[in-house]
Amino acid sequence: MQRQIIISIIGLLIIAGGYFGKEKMASREKPTRPKEVRTTPIVFTQTVKNADTPISVKASGNLAARDRIEIFAEVQGIFESSAHRFKPGVYYKEGDLLILLNSDEHRANLKAQKSQLYNQVVSILPDLRFDYPEAFQKWESYANSFSVENRLQALPASSSDREKLFIASKPINSTWYTIKNSEERLAKYSIYAPFNGILTESNIDKGALIRVGQKLGEFINPSNYELEVALNSSYADLLKVGNSVTLSNVEGSKTWNGKVSRLNSLIDPNTQTLQAYIRVNGKGLREGMYLEANLKAKNEANTYEVSRKLIAENNKIYILEGDQIKLSEIEIVHFTETTAIVRGLADGTEILERSLPGSYDGMTVKRYEE
Repeated sequence: MQRQIIISIIGLLIIAGGYFGKEKMASREKPTRPKEVRTTPIVFTQTVKNADTPISVKASGNLAARDRIEIFAEVQGIFESSAHRFKPGVYYKEGDLLILLNSDEHRANLKAQKSQLYNQVVSILPDLRFDYPEAFQKWESYANSFSVENRLQALPASSSDREKLFIASKPINSTWYTIKNSEERLAKYSIYAPFNGILTESNIDKGALIRVGQKLGEFINPSNYELEVALNSSYADLLKVGNSVTLSNVEGSKTWNGKVSRLNSLIDPNTQTLQAYIRVNGKGLREGMYLEANLKAKNEANTYEVSRKLIAENNKIYILEGDQIKLSEIEIVHFTETTAIVRGLADGTEILERSLPGSYDGMTVKRYEE
């Protein structure tokens, strides 16, 4: 019995303690939420000053030598010699012998043909002496000056129709043209440098048998280069031959000045691009080098250049009026990679220098003051 009384008293004490604890916690003062403080955004601005803004078009391509020849063989023979080692990187002056092929066989045949022509001319001299005495002297002089070692001279001109018909009845004219053809072919056994330049490709070695149509190498002028770039057809009316171009390497560490030398009037139907050719020369340029071109197309009057990030709703920009920013409609003349050239902003207008997240028309802001 006494044990039940003790348990009851302990239970009552626990209940009473819980009640008083609850009252004490309830009586504690509740924390007050701090009032939300609304801050005015600070904006950076720039003042519009319209001017003639140059429109530039960027493109890129690989540099190629403006003067280049691919050397092919037109005759067959053994590669005998060259003015220098016929290897890539070797420099040749204009007129230097690039390739000499052995022409002994052809040269011997040519001499045989010349001997045949000489015999034909000599055989008609008796007839000329009696039938055409006025023509005898010139044909005799031609025969006396004839040499199988020298280049073939032109035949004497006929002074009458009778003489012309007589010469035509002989195989002299056909033989003469055959020899001229052989002389021209003999010249093809020697290939000379057409300009000062460097051999960039060599496909033969000394002593090799060269066949007709075989590619022997490539030769370029390392002083003049041309850069071919593909441009959007929308720039066709902007670009002109003679426009200045700034060229730079990929790293941007070197620059060169060039000019548009040619414009292809044909627009590629698949890519809708046209080809522009930029002439450039200078130190450090190499065949095949990748360059970036900045072409000055034309100047747009009364325009201003802004960051593309400031353009809102495709054709609007935020301007500052008092303590509010407002959307103002503009005309976009041209886009570059990072900027836009616009028209329609009056001189002295203040526009945002940086884009403002969450901005809207009529938003209250505060101008940054240094």
